[in-house]
Amino acid sequence: MLTRLLLYLGILILGAYIGFKDKISGKLKSQLSNIQNICLLFLLFVMGIKIGIDENVINSFFSLGVKAFIMSLFTIGFSIIGVFFVSKFILKKKRGDRFES
Repeated sequence: MLTRLLLYLGILILGAYIGFKDKISGKLKSQLSNIQNICLLFLLFVMGIKIGIDENVINSFFSLGVKAFIMSLFTIGFSIIGVFFVSKFILKKKRGDRFES
């Protein structure tokens, strides 16, 4: 499991390095959004297949859905609270009196 996590992190760092150093062509750069969408749709398709195959997931779909809904509400709520505090206190100190409304 740790090996996979390190692999994912390494791939992410490699991609960030390539993007930061501007090592990709303009044609590929213009198509990155399409490539990303296609890969995301393929990932969702494969995840749907895995969910459909697993009987335990199908049998406990409602309880998993409720837990996922609660987790997403907390995630959204605390993200909004975090952004509020960062923009109110941290960014305000950095800006000084500029851009005050």
